[in-house]
Amino acid sequence: MARLFGTDGVRGLANRELTADLTLALAQSAAVVLTSGRRAEARRAEGRRATAVIARDPRISGEFLTAALSAGLASSGIDVLDAGVIPTPAAAFLVSDIGADFGVMVSASHNPAPDNGIKFFAFGGTKLPDEVEDRIEASLDADHLLPTGGEVGRIRRFADAEDRYVVHLLGTLPHKLDGLHVVLDCANGAASAISPEVFTDAGARVTVIAADPNGININDGVGSTHLDVVAAAVLAHGADIGIAHDGDADRCLAVDAQGNVIDGDQIMAILAVSMKERGTLTNDTLVATVMSNLGLHKAMDKHGIRVLQTAVGDRYVLEGLAEHGAALGGEQSGHVIMTEYATTGDGILTGLHLVAEMARTGKTIAELASVMTVFPQILVNVRGVDHRALAGNAAIDAAVAAAEAELADTGRVLLRPSGTEPMVRVMVEAADQTTADRLAHELADVVKAELAL
Repeated sequence: MARLFGTDGVRGLANRELTADLTLALAQSAAVVLTSGRRAEARRAEGRRATAVIARDPRISGEFLTAALSAGLASSGIDVLDAGVIPTPAAAFLVSDIGADFGVMVSASHNPAPDNGIKFFAFGGTKLPDEVEDRIEASLDADHLLPTGGEVGRIRRFADAEDRYVVHLLGTLPHKLDGLHVVLDCANGAASAISPEVFTDAGARVTVIAADPNGININDGVGSTHLDVVAAAVLAHGADIGIAHDGDADRCLAVDAQGNVIDGDQIMAILAVSMKERGTLTNDTLVATVMSNLGLHKAMDKHGIRVLQTAVGDRYVLEGLAEHGAALGGEQSGHVIMTEYATTGDGILTGLHLVAEMARTGKTIAELASVMTVFPQILVNVRGVDHRALAGNAAIDAAVAAAEAELADTGRVLLRPSGTEPMVRVMVEAADQTTADRLAHELADVVKAELAL
């Protein structure tokens, strides 16, 4: 059977794959797994009841899924603090801030409104390791905690959840944003109320778009996956920068005053250089995935910053950050993690620090982004192939070696088998688009010829 938990929790079409029954069972199972161990036993010995923070993005199905979660947790003796509609990183922060036993976020991030997901955070607001998720899944059919009387959990509104998070974000800022005009695209998602408030309180002049969630318009043609919208708004309003969030606001992408895209790699480059100058970039190290642009590596090398590579996925970036004690990491997609302030990617936090660097230096975002030259990058998905046979194929290895020899230090090649379907992803970066296109499609042809099913 396929694993229930994916790379970012349990996701599916709400009320089909992700039902109220499954959600309630997940809550009851998580209550068993996440309140076991010595720490939980010590808390119980002190007379402290187990507590969980739950939150959601504004998609309509989040209402019944949150109700199912609350029922499952309370029926297991867990006190529930319902934080309502807030960003994923806010939920993670609140778990840590109040010392809750764990947290749950109901969101499908940048996916369309009919989808939804369940994501758990451990004590301290960190994502669960695979083995803990597996224990929750394995416990779905096991006996659950079913206390009675005064031992059942209570469900309360987390009244000051937003205020705690806003104060936290503002407290991280190294510089006020006075004098800067920012367009915020909130994707009709979880950032719709908080992001405009925070940027305004930080001193920016704010123009807000896509901040009217109605339950079904989240990510609908707006947000970080549709940057043409925020780019048009920046040009129309003459703003200095545009910031785009996704549905649960754990990522941030930007556009400059001319509407040019500033991706996650460029954002990391800007922040890394700034943090090194201010002495806050631990071990002068940045953690990025294998998909980050070659231009990021070259820019960091020029500034004496080491880049550590991980597999694709923010959980692997988090593991790399923890292993090496690094302060900054992220992905090209805009998941940027600043470990001094957050345990997960935080789009509002990232946007604030990006604009703060403009204020600190007096430079435009385009000038700051010029620290990195983006190499043309092409990704070709080769479908209908035996992706498991990629490793060790002599013809493919020879073709990759030939492409790498041609590129030398002006590009790179990466072939990645899909983890879930018969597909190989071919990525080529080069000094010019024509070369990148040619080599990528040549390699794709070899992969198709060698591994076709």
